[in-house]
Amino acid sequence: MKEYIKGANPYMPLWEHVPDGEPRVFEYNGEKRVYLYGSHDTLKTEYCGPDQVVWSAPVDDLTNWTCHGVCYETTPGDVLYAPDVVQKGDTFYMYAAEARGSRIMVASSKNPAGPFTNPVKTELGFDPGILVDDDGRVYAYWGFCKQYCAELNDDMATIKKETLIENPIKHCKAPWSPEDGAFDTEDAFFEASSPRKINGKYVLVYSKRYYTHHPEYGVYFECNGFLSYKYSDSPLGPFLPGGDFSLNGGELIPNGDGTMQMSYRWGNNHGSLMNVNGQWYVFYHRQTGIDEYSRQAMIEPVDIALDKNGKIFIGKITYKDGEPVASEPVEMTSQGAHVNGLCARKIISAGYACHIFGGAKGGANGGAGGAYIKAVYEKNDSVSAPVVDITSGLTVGFRYLQFGTKAPETVTAKITAKENLTVNVRVDDYKGKIVSSFAMNKGDTTATAKVTSGMIGKHAVYFEFLSASKEIIAEFDSFTFD
Repeated sequence: MKEYIKGANPYMPLWEHVPDGEPRVFEYNGEKRVYLYGSHDTLKTEYCGPDQVVWSAPVDDLTNWTCHGVCYETTPGDVLYAPDVVQKGDTFYMYAAEARGSRIMVASSKNPAGPFTNPVKTELGFDPGILVDDDGRVYAYWGFCKQYCAELNDDMATIKKETLIENPIKHCKAPWSPEDGAFDTEDAFFEASSPRKINGKYVLVYSKRYYTHHPEYGVYFECNGFLSYKYSDSPLGPFLPGGDFSLNGGELIPNGDGTMQMSYRWGNNHGSLMNVNGQWYVFYHRQTGIDEYSRQAMIEPVDIALDKNGKIFIGKITYKDGEPVASEPVEMTSQGAHVNGLCARKIISAGYACHIFGGAKGGANGGAGGAYIKAVYEKNDSVSAPVVDITSGLTVGFRYLQFGTKAPETVTAKITAKENLTVNVRVDDYKGKIVSSFAMNKGDTTATAKVTSGMIGKHAVYFEFLSASKEIIAEFDSFTFD
């Protein structure tokens, strides 16, 4: 019997919803693992939930994640927002954002998986990010539409007042922003402070909110789907311009005039960077469903380099004569840590799509009534998250699949046909070569068709849905190649 792909993007099981993840590599009981702490979207009708869970993976296999269960719970009726966890000495400290981020508690544990106990109220604010420097000094960064940073006292809870800095990064102009004159029209802090020390530089990762148009990213309205960074030679700044290195809006589709369109419905973004076994990764999240209340953890490899003047580049880097000269966001993929592509012979859930574009109704992934990935919560590792509300002209894409050295003969898809339709399978581009096609009658639930082109190696794959009907025509569950 065929296995379901696991550890793709999102890399936790499709029933789990952990956004805002800030990863750390900790060694415990002689084993190094990546530990992921984030919010927990369990309330379904609003952000987050009343508990936080810990997931971890061995540093040599970021497709193999284990849930360690609940590590921290807040008082009944309360909601926990994004936390951070750091190690100092032999103790792990969780900064838990109770009361929807307005009350930051620090709790401790001797185990990176928790439980974290003995919470103490801190002097920090919304979305705390903590940095334990090489000399043992500890720094905190926090804020929403206005950022602060300071050095912490040895109690890990209070700040050294003389070190407090307002607006180390200027903020966006939004309905929630203070009228303090510290606006930045192009490089604006929104939330999600996450400090890292990289190549001797202090790198401050944050969620940027663009409120000017950026057609090269498909941004034609206010958008905070980016993770960005600034850097400094000192932990509290001044911080120099960096750039954007993550966007959760899916594949960028060229319009033919130098502008782009997103192929996945962007939403708020929060995450950070971590070096795992010599490779840097960005951990971020995507939106699932039709709102921002069922977000899921994602991962992509990133490149990091310093130029001869000490400027740090993060993301997809352009080099000239061996020197980094520019960087841009890495692509959003279905493969995640399966860097050679998802095995095409396994069962691949439609819930791993990173491209949901077009159709007779709406925009990318749920926009204005369009198709979207339906959130699932049944704790079954073989559960599939279907793409629903499919209309004619929609393409559902997966980047990337690995076919190996032997070309497949057939493709089988689990699709519920709500009208008569045709499904074309295209490769390498959403308008690319058709390598398989099958017709389905209303009521059909599965279809198999021959593959007419000899695909080997790594390819992007797109399913194109066509029908004479302008209504919802299908629900797409999963597929596999043979």
